[in-house]
Amino acid sequence: MSRAALLVLADGRFPAGGHAHSGGAEAACKAGRIHDAATLEDFCRGRLHTAGLTAAALAAAAALGLDPAVLDAAADARTPSPALRTAARRLGRQLLRAARATWPAAELEALAAAFPRGAHQPVVLGVTARAAGLGPGDAAHVAAYESVGGPATATVRLLGLDPFEASGVLARLAPELDAVAARAERAALRARSQGPDALPAASSPLLDISAEVHADWPVRLFAS
Repeated sequence: MSRAALLVLADGRFPAGGHAHSGGAEAACKAGRIHDAATLEDFCRGRLHTAGLTAAALAAAAALGLDPAVLDAAADARTPSPALRTAARRLGRQLLRAARATWPAAELEALAAAFPRGAHQPVVLGVTARAAGLGPGDAAHVAAYESVGGPATATVRLLGLDPFEASGVLARLAPELDAVAARAERAALRARSQGPDALPAASSPLLDISAEVHADWPVRLFAS
């Protein structure tokens, strides 16, 4: 298992397209739900335990080698917002493009052929982790971190929040992130015998509603 590959995959500079998405933070900032470090921490904690947990479990299951088509359908079922489904597939397409150039592998080529318009990003992340020699726990950690790292970085740009404060938020959430990743990995292991219904389906209705509102804005800084 390559720890260096894990660092590459988790690096915000990896050209996977995440910098163009706020993870719901832009809509939350406009609505006043995020306005300082404390409210950013609350937002990230909620996102970690809902969307983050679901994404981490899907990524871990894909890293274990579960059928990506089955997992993609499971991701669709867990994403009621059309705007978020579109964003997830756009991010998946961009991640797959970067992954194929970085870790050439037959399973990445097969995924690209099966989903020319893009599979859900967590599924692509898990297959990419597998191609890079990483395990399900690694994939779960990357997905969980992305669920909070994206909003934290976006809030620095949206509100001019002190980046030191944003980093502090992520550091304080680290123990919870580890716990979420471990829970996601356990669920993925169960899914090998029980199927995708064993994966979490944590809901976040406010994120879904905000995503639909955000998608209709004529001017916005982030794609989602």
